Amino acid sequence: MKSRADEEDYWNTSKFKAFTFDDEDDELKESKEAVKSLPQLLDQDEPELMEKVNWSGEPVGSISWSVRETAAASVGATDGEAAFPARIHADAPSLTKVNSGYSLSSLFKGRRGTNVAMFPDASGDSSGRIVAPEILRPKREKQDLFGDWSPQEAISRMQQGKAVSLERFRCLQDKMRLLDLAVDVHDGNVITAVLIYLKKSLSKEVLVGELATRQTALRHFVNYLSESGEDALLMDVYRALGRTEDEALLQYKHHLSISDEKKRRDFLKSCLSLQFSAEDQVQVQVQVSLLERQMLIEAADKQAEQGGKVEIFQKFPRRASILHMPLITTLYYCCFYHYGQPEGSSSSPLNIRQSFKVSEKQFFVTALSARAKQKAWSDVDALFASRSWLGFTRKKSLLAYQKVVDILHRNSAPVQVLQEYVGLVDDTDVRMALAVKHKCHDLIINTYRDLKDRRMLLGYREKVEAGSAEQYKIDQLLNNSQIRWKN
Repeated sequence: MKSRADEEDYWNTSKFKAFTFDDEDDELKESKEAVKSLPQLLDQDEPELMEKVNWSGEPVGSISWSVRETAAASVGATDGEAAFPARIHADAPSLTKVNSGYSLSSLFKGRRGTNVAMFPDASGDSSGRIVAPEILRPKREKQDLFGDWSPQEAISRMQQGKAVSLERFRCLQDKMRLLDLAVDVHDGNVITAVLIYLKKSLSKEVLVGELATRQTALRHFVNYLSESGEDALLMDVYRALGRTEDEALLQYKHHLSISDEKKRRDFLKSCLSLQFSAEDQVQVQVQVSLLERQMLIEAADKQAEQGGKVEIFQKFPRRASILHMPLITTLYYCCFYHYGQPEGSSSSPLNIRQSFKVSEKQFFVTALSARAKQKAWSDVDALFASRSWLGFTRKKSLLAYQKVVDILHRNSAPVQVLQEYVGLVDDTDVRMALAVKHKCHDLIINTYRDLKDRRMLLGYREKVEAGSAEQYKIDQLLNNSQIRWKN
C-alpha cells in the first residue's frame, strides 16, 4: 500500500489531475459567460421602449398569451417541451451585442436562414429542456403605427406593406383624400383596405353617396361585398344607386340555398315581381314552369318505382331525383324513361321539346345519347330516318357522322351498328381511320375494292384472323378476274 507522500508525489508529477468542483470545462465556461452577459445587454436598451414577450413574439400578460399559457398547462410534459426550441450545440458562440436597430427579440424569432446565438444546457443533460429567459421587444413598431402621417405618407407606407393606423383620419375630407390617393396609385389591396376602414367609420348613406362619384372605388367596394358574402349591404348599395336589375339578380340568387322544391317554386314566383330586364324575366318564368313540370314527373315516377310494376325502373333504377335539374338534363331523363309516351303527356320528350322551345339539333343530340345509353338501336335508327318528297327513305343527320360514331362508341354500340354510320362519313381518310379504329372489317375491304387497290387489300389480309370470314371475302375479291386492279 502506498504511503500518503507517495500518492501526493504521483498526482504532482503525473499528467492526470484530480477532480475538483472548482474546475470548469470549456462548455460550462461559455454557457455561464453567455448567461452572465445577457443582463448587461438588456440593461443597455431603453426600459421605457421595451416590453416583455414570449417565444411567439406575443406580449407576456396579454390575453392571447394567457390563453396559450392556460392551454399549454393542460397538456402533458411531452407536448409542452415540443413548444421550445431544439437543443443547441455546445459549440454555439456566445451572445454578443447586435449593432442594429433591432432588439434582442429579433434574435429569438427563429427566422429561417438566420444564425441565432443560443445557450447550451449547463447541466450537460442532452434530454433537458431549455428554458428561455424573458426577452424584450422594442415598442417603436407601435409608435410607427400611430405616427402623425399625412394621407400621402399613409398610402405610401401601405404600398410598402408597413403597418398604418387609419384611425387618426377622422374628418370626411381626409378620408376621401385617402381613397382618392389609393385609387391614383392603382393598388387594389390599398383601395380595399381604405374601403374597409370607410365602411366601419362612415354611415352607409354617406359612404354610398361618396362612392357614387368614384366609379373605380365603387367597383372595388361592390366586388369586396360580393366576395365577403355581405349580400344585405350590397343590396342596399344597389338600391341606393338605383341599380334595380343588379338588386333583382342578387335577390334571385338566394333561391339556390332553398332545397325544398315547393318553397323554391314560391320564392321564384315572388321574384317575378322584381325589376328584371325583359330577357331575364322570361328566363325566371321558364325556370318556374320547369320546376313545376319536374315536380309532376318526380311524383309520378317515384310512385311507379316504389310500386315495382314498371319494367324500365326495375331494369334501370333511378340514380337521383329530377328536381332542380337543368332543362337538357330533364329532356335526357324523359328520353331515357318516357321516350314512347304520347305528346300530350307531361313527361313526353316531344312535349318537353315543344313547351320549352328546345332546338331541333339539341333534341336530336339529347335523344341520340339517351337511346344509345339504353341500347335501343331501333330508336337510334329512327332518329336518322328521313323521307324525300318522292317518298324515299334515307338517313339524314343534324350532327356530323364522325360525332355520331363517337357517341355510339361511348355507349358500347356493336360493330354492325358502328359500321353503318362510319360508312356515312364523307371524307375517305377520316372514314378509313374510323373503320380501322373500330375494326369495321367489311367497310375497309369494300373501300379497298372500290379504290381497286390490290396492294392495300393484300396488306390488310395479313391483319385479319386466319380462316375468318373476312379473309375468305378478301380471297374472293383477289381471285375475281372482272376487277381491274390499279396495282
